[in-house]
Amino acid sequence: GILAGLCISIGGSVYLSCENKVVGAIFFSVALLTICMMGLSLFTGKVGFLATDHSKEEILGVIGSIFGNLVGCILFGMAIGLGVSKLVPAAHAICVAKLTQTVGESLIRAFFCGVLMYAAVWIYRNKNSALAIFFCVPAFILSGFEHSIANMFYFSVAGLFTTDALIYISLIVVGNTLGALFIPAMLNCDKPN
Repeated sequence: GILAGLCISIGGSVYLSCENKVVGAIFFSVALLTICMMGLSLFTGKVGFLATDHSKEEILGVIGSIFGNLVGCILFGMAIGLGVSKLVPAAHAICVAKLTQTVGESLIRAFFCGVLMYAAVWIYRNKNSALAIFFCVPAFILSGFEHSIANMFYFSVAGLFTTDALIYISLIVVGNTLGALFIPAMLNCDKPN
């Protein structure tokens, strides 16, 4: 989980560094591509699969991944904030804007991101294709959808460790979870037991 946090931190750093947000969104894909190819544990890439595999091991793996992702994003986000300080103002501006969203806006944006992350990882796993990663990641970023782990990174770079930030990240985790579970739950609801 910590290594997945490192990958998200690199993707987020690229995004913050790019003046052209389309280019930044495309290059953010390096994070999920590396995570999938190396078999790292990213919460938003794993949680949707709980719809079909709710074994104790899978549940513990998902829980472990989110805490590992958090540790990785905090450590590497703070390091980026210190080592590439020119990114701090951009991260701060992004975070301040996120904190102005309503609860409903945050949950909806996170839900749709969860759908896209599940789709990208499912296609990678089941169709042996990374192509969806290069479409789903830029799609969620350019649509303004919310990714809990990327946001952990942005708040860490900005040094915003507040109660409001914690509540916001928690909402995004809930929305990402609901979105990631939606497609597999709908596909499985009409299957005979």
